[in-house]
Amino acid sequence: MSLIRLGIALATALCLSVPAHAQEPTKIRFTLDWKYQGLHAYIFWAKDKGYFAKEGLDVSIDQGTGSSATVTRIVSGTYDAGFGDMNAIIQLAGTKPGQQPVMVYMIYNTPPFALIVKKDSPIKTLKDLEGRKMGTPAGGAAGQLFPALAALNGIDASKVSTVNMAPNLQEQMLVKDDVDFSAIFTVTSYANLIGMKMDPLKDFRWFYYSDYGVDLYSNGIMVSKALVTEKPKAVAGLVRALNKAMIEVAADPAAGVKEMLKVEPLMDQNIETQRLVYALKTHFVSKETDANGLGDVSDARMEKAIKLLADTYKLPNTPAVKDVFDRSFLPPKAERALKLSF
Repeated sequence: MSLIRLGIALATALCLSVPAHAQEPTKIRFTLDWKYQGLHAYIFWAKDKGYFAKEGLDVSIDQGTGSSATVTRIVSGTYDAGFGDMNAIIQLAGTKPGQQPVMVYMIYNTPPFALIVKKDSPIKTLKDLEGRKMGTPAGGAAGQLFPALAALNGIDASKVSTVNMAPNLQEQMLVKDDVDFSAIFTVTSYANLIGMKMDPLKDFRWFYYSDYGVDLYSNGIMVSKALVTEKPKAVAGLVRALNKAMIEVAADPAAGVKEMLKVEPLMDQNIETQRLVYALKTHFVSKETDANGLGDVSDARMEKAIKLLADTYKLPNTPAVKDVFDRSFLPPKAERALKLSF
């Protein structure tokens, strides 16, 4: 055999010896919590900049129907990971231990839950909610957590009727008086009301859950138990890619939202940039993230949040922090430090 033929034969043998899976990216089906918004910019930034691909991941991203619904979608096996509500994980762990997804990167360090009423509404205090109609999407976290708010503030939740509607109709139905108040995600309704040519602060009154004793965490990146067990390197890669993207988008929110236009060309770039900046300043970054870095939680605070939910919903099981949150996939703290410039 000639040297040339020998070389070709050896090269062919080497190529054939490489396992097929080493060349194929790990597919991850990812669900958002809501329709496309500017605050999802970091997720698409990670995809468009090739950060997922660099980690050997092929991530498909779909819109969601609510923060709590993300948990249901993952548990059903339809999705492997998503952006959704920690409190829904806790509730599932308290009723069906072992079935819940696990949060691996906390994003909403302060809860974006509130009730809003029109400025001229007769509802002046939380006690005035009794006998009224509350509007909320079926999978919306603020509506799901209303019983906790009620219990802490002496409200009889059974005297409040619930009207479910599509997420994009929530503000419109409140304005039209189809409901008396709405349980909302602050960052969603704030921007939506601006889009409706209304002033969120002058035309409405806000009851923030955090002002009434509901000191909970909220949305973050969660993954299925199967993904953690079977493909832990993929989970670590997913978190690394998203963390890198978050840091970069926070440095230039307008650029991050501009990337979103590739996904949703009809998106109002100005409004969505305002939404993202509001979320970063109000919910993503806090004194706690200054101390612990993005993505992590305080175990003591999480334990209190779990107890609050267990007591409110009379959960048969009280999960431990490790049952709902796993920090082992987080990058080093230095890589998760974020100081906003605005």
